[in-house]
Order: sequence, then structure tokens, then C-alpha cells
Amino acid sequence: MVTIYDIAKKANVSAMTVSRVINNTGRISEKTRSKVKRVMEELNYVPNHMARSLVLQQTNLLFLLITDITNPFYTTLSRGAEDAARKYGYRLLFGNSDETLEKEADYINTILATRVDGVLIAPTGDSSLPNLERLQSSSVPFVLLDREVPGMEADLVLGDSRDGARRLVEHLSDLGHRRIAMVNGVSTTSSARLRLQGYLDGMKLNDLPVHEGYMHESSFRPIDDYSHIEAWLDHMQPFPTAILAGNNVLAVETIRMLHKRGLRVPEDISVVGFDDLGPFSEVDPFLTVISQQAYQFGYTGTQMLIERIQSRDQPDPWKKIVLPSDLLVRRSVRDLRHQ
Repeated sequence: MVTIYDIAKKANVSAMTVSRVINNTGRISEKTRSKVKRVMEELNYVPNHMARSLVLQQTNLLFLLITDITNPFYTTLSRGAEDAARKYGYRLLFGNSDETLEKEADYINTILATRVDGVLIAPTGDSSLPNLERLQSSSVPFVLLDREVPGMEADLVLGDSRDGARRLVEHLSDLGHRRIAMVNGVSTTSSARLRLQGYLDGMKLNDLPVHEGYMHESSFRPIDDYSHIEAWLDHMQPFPTAILAGNNVLAVETIRMLHKRGLRVPEDISVVGFDDLGPFSEVDPFLTVISQQAYQFGYTGTQMLIERIQSRDQPDPWKKIVLPSDLLVRRSVRDLRHQ
């Protein structure tokens, strides 16, 4: 195995000079730096990052733990996180919890064993508190993405879920809809709670009746059995003219269940939702949505995490960034104003 002493001998410099070139420290002339790098390439030298991390107590590794990699929102978020990490000289490891607390806990074990410098995490829900407390007690910096957890103070990057849901209801109301239902994520997830509150805000502000049977909980991620949504649709009386879906997964599944019943969107019933459908929405823009800045979630969160890592000795106050969203009006809502 090639060592820094082999490089120093061939480049006719000291081992300390080689070390400074590898770690990009100290004052070295550009001529010497180029010569050392050229010898490293000739000898196919690969730096031992593990040994370096033990000396510097830094691995330049970050970990991104999300809840559903198949969701276009999290796919785009991951792209933003990776781009920011590479820009600032870090490498990014990925994990996918599938909205499962046990799988999230397993990844926390991996994170602690890997000695990463920091973690970006979209928690599975309120029950993630013990997992986050393990990171905290191990002095691992982390930033929460998309969801907050009661009882945990930390840096946060969130979307404006409450206002987004209110705007969707307002859009439906402006087009003459009065019977508006909502299928949402579970109430143990902060983003689902805020979207439900936004739905209720919108209904109240637009003087619309709220029927308890019009509100239904499901999972934000794909699941094997959606029969509960089928049962919900079958038992709503009177049937709504529009349904607000808490995220893109629920929007797609709701439309699929409606089609199964011979109902067309928007001719028979309108559907709106949170988060876009990824590249498919560009091919045939159909669903009216609140579009969140998914890329910016990841990019901004990574910047915040690196700042937290670099100021660990003199920590700043916790930061909370709420990213605005856009209402994208498309073809999934029928205009009922003239009926």
C-alpha cells in the first residue's frame, strides 16, 4: 500500500508537506502542491479517510433519513441535499424509514456506528422523539425536515402546510364547491395536523359546512390495502363535490378509487392535493396542487446542518425556516359557479 512517505520520497518533499496537500492545510506553493498531486496520481494513492477522521474527529459524512424514497417530494428533496453537501465538501449517505419507527431506530443505530458529522431527518412522527433524543445525547447535530416533533428543540425546515391547505379550500370555494372532504395522513404527524387545521380554517373562512364524516386518515406513503378509503367513499352522505388529499400519494390513490367506482375527475368529482407528481406532471399537467419547494428543503437543510456542525463549540439559537409554496391550478377541479 502506498503511503505518504512513498509520495514524499518520490516528490522530494517532507511527509508533512504531503499531509498538508492531502488535507488542504498550511501554506504551500502552487508549484509544490501540483508536484505532490502529480506523484499521488502516478502512484494511485488513495487517502485513508477513516484514519484521517479519527485524527480530526470529522468524517465529512452526512446522513439523510427520509420516510419514502418513492415519493417525488422526497426524491427531489434528496437531490437538493446531495447538491449542497457536495458543494461544501461533504458526502451524503441515504436511508429510507418507510414511515416505520422500528426501521428509523435501526438507521439511528447505523448513524451512531458510522460516526457521521450530522443528520438530516424527516421523522416518522411524534413517536420519533426517543430516536432524536439518542442523537442528541450522542452530540450528533441534526436538522428536522418537513416535520417537527413535540418536545424536541432543533433546527427545522418546514413547508407552510396550514396555509397551503387553506388556499386549496379557498380555490375550491371560489369555483362554487361547498361539500369538500379531506383524506389526510395520520394525526401523529405534524404536517398532517397542520394540513387538517388549514382545511378547517378554509372551511370556516368561506362559511362552508364541516361534516365529521368528510375527514379521513390514511398513510402518507403507499400501502398494500386502501380498502378503508373505499369504505369511506362509499359511506359519505351526501357525497362531496371535491376531495382535498393531504399529499400526492393520497391524491393518486383517491383518484384510482374514484375511477374504480366509475367516477371521472373532474367531471363527476374534483380532486386537489399537496405536492406535485414529479416528472409525470410535466407530461400531462392535470392535478391542481400546492407545490412545495422540495429541492430547497434539502438544500437549505444541508446548509443549516453544516453551519450547526461548524459552530458546535459556540452553538447558535435554533433556527426554523418555513418555505412558501405555490398553488398550481390545473384541470382536476370543475367549475360549479353556474350550476
